[in-house]
Amino acid sequence: MAEDQKQNQEKIGKVTMDYMYYSGEDSYSDGSAIEDEMLEIALHHTPDEFPKIIEEKKSWPIFYHFSPFRTNIIDWIPFKKTDTVLEIGSGCGAITSAFAKRAGSVTCVDLSKKRSLVNAYRNQEYENITVMVGNFKEIEPHLSTEYDYVLLIGVFEYGQAYIGGDTPYEDFMKICNRHRKPEGRMVIAIENKFGLKYFAGCREDHLGTYFAGLEGYREGGSARTFTRRGLEEILEKTGIEEYSFYYPYPDYKFMTTLYSDQYLPKKGELSNNLRNFDRERLLLFDEKQVFDQIIEEKEFPLFSNSYLLVVGEAPNVLYAKFSNDRAAKWAIRTMIVQDPSGQIYVEKLPDTQQACGHLEHTRQAYESLSARYAGTKIDVNKCQVIEKDIKNGLAFEFCAGVTLESLLDDCLTRADLEGFRAWIDEYMHWLCYHEQEYPVSNIDFTFPNILVDGEKWHLIDYEWTLDQAIGAKEIAFRAFYNYTLGGEARKTCEEFLMREVLQFSDEQMAAAIDKEKEFQNRITGKHASVEHVRELIGNKAYELGGMVEYCVFFSAQRFVVQIYLDYGEGFSEANSITLKDCYREVKLLKFSCEIPKDVVRIRIDPCSFRCVVKVQEIRLDSNLYAPETIETNGARQESGVVVFDTQDPNFTINAAGGGMLTVDMEVLELFEELTRQLAPPPQEEASNTKKKGFWTRHWR
Repeated sequence: MAEDQKQNQEKIGKVTMDYMYYSGEDSYSDGSAIEDEMLEIALHHTPDEFPKIIEEKKSWPIFYHFSPFRTNIIDWIPFKKTDTVLEIGSGCGAITSAFAKRAGSVTCVDLSKKRSLVNAYRNQEYENITVMVGNFKEIEPHLSTEYDYVLLIGVFEYGQAYIGGDTPYEDFMKICNRHRKPEGRMVIAIENKFGLKYFAGCREDHLGTYFAGLEGYREGGSARTFTRRGLEEILEKTGIEEYSFYYPYPDYKFMTTLYSDQYLPKKGELSNNLRNFDRERLLLFDEKQVFDQIIEEKEFPLFSNSYLLVVGEAPNVLYAKFSNDRAAKWAIRTMIVQDPSGQIYVEKLPDTQQACGHLEHTRQAYESLSARYAGTKIDVNKCQVIEKDIKNGLAFEFCAGVTLESLLDDCLTRADLEGFRAWIDEYMHWLCYHEQEYPVSNIDFTFPNILVDGEKWHLIDYEWTLDQAIGAKEIAFRAFYNYTLGGEARKTCEEFLMREVLQFSDEQMAAAIDKEKEFQNRITGKHASVEHVRELIGNKAYELGGMVEYCVFFSAQRFVVQIYLDYGEGFSEANSITLKDCYREVKLLKFSCEIPKDVVRIRIDPCSFRCVVKVQEIRLDSNLYAPETIETNGARQESGVVVFDTQDPNFTINAAGGGMLTVDMEVLELFEELTRQLAPPPQEEASNTKKKGFWTRHWR
């Protein structure tokens, strides 16, 4: 057996590939072309080059499989160099390197050889990775039962495909769980089928349709996601009692913040919700505002977009926030940690070696700001150096209180304008305090970074402190500007903050916004931020108001298609069909309509306005109509388009046995003066070549 296994292995760099259980066929794929492209990227480029490639390709699969931010979902977990890790469904290795860097050994299992090759080539420098290629059911009996970590990141929802049977998810949970040590952990990341984003208009991740999970997957499909209660029922049926739920935000794929039952989100925190990288989406409501209501009602676990389930002893991390969407020298993470005695404190750790200097500067900022605010109600959160792995971090006291941001939101909710004004006045007072005496400026003196606890104002974050004097209005603008970006309710106070408090003109506003964008671009460095990548990929988000206006516009009689059917007695209103919602865009008309078999002629009225029409296709079942077989009351042009100087344009075709009528046209409305020039009376048409030439040149 050992000899057979050795014969079925190969080395890619230092990674061991094991094909002992590979059938010779990859049964799932994002498409052969895209997976070939991903293999080429892994073969010929280093991980440091991936961000630039993502920007160039502008492709969801490339971003998903190669983004360095995918590892955020597990980078907070306290792996040790002695740990053994089993990664089930490792795919293209998006998170494999994170285990390889921090654990002792990593065993990957994946059905696809091509994806496993991508994994191996991108991680070929690590000698502690073994990739087993093949069906999990065949490989599983030969795996160790002594792993410190068993991980299923975006895999558990495919339990039916992996395991089959009547109880696939319970069986899958049992099978995976038996491979961890008694003191080990199993980690499952999965979407919540009741995630708020699906109510708000995001498509279901696996089927790509609207509301599929909310409606119970009635259309089928191989994947199933669950609510928290649904996962707990599976845990109960499999006899698992020790587990913890965590809540990745915005979701587990590109998590920036991790919450727990011990530390749930506060109102105002969940404002980064436009994350439709893979598909177009609707915007049915403001998710930030709804999340605030959900948090107030203490229902966040039910509506979290994703879950991270940890089976076994809970890690000591209650909260994690990743600020690694930055240039390397500023890439850090913030965690709230509970030590064995129950004491809670905050850690800031560098994500890169280069970021160590940024944290040292933060420590120095503590001393400078403490001197500036000595003897006042402003409490600069105390920090001290701690040693983590080979890098130094900072530990801060955990402060109680409510963010100034939440207090301002409460004032807006209660229409307490005087209260709102009082908080802003006090904020400006402390922002200006000893401004001249101390040439130190905390440009991150923003509302979420101030915790109000009775008479104390805890300044909990001051990493962007400069050793120079920056005007109070410039710093206040950052606070005001970022606050008003947080939803429609906050925009109502924009005039007060910008005009009355700061007394900014339009020109000053524009200049300040440009400066803020410059600052953000400098922080992200040369790579595109996650939000910028979403824009590069280009999937749109359609607002409800715009959709309603669009529907009203195209439901007007002018954009209604009418089909007249001639049964041998001519056309009549009685024998006609009215079709609405046929226009995809302002000029794109496409529809299908069933035609009875005894119809002899069909007249198609595409609209009720003067227009030019470019017929892409008129087809009745398999019969594609050539232009010369289509009658029309419009004027044909040399370019092939038809101009109608009438509000009743139409095309007529002979029917042959009925069937499915398919029509595809471009319809562009024209001014009457232009149609008169382009569609002359029949006796002038033959000689009017100059006017035809005009249309040939200008049609698009």
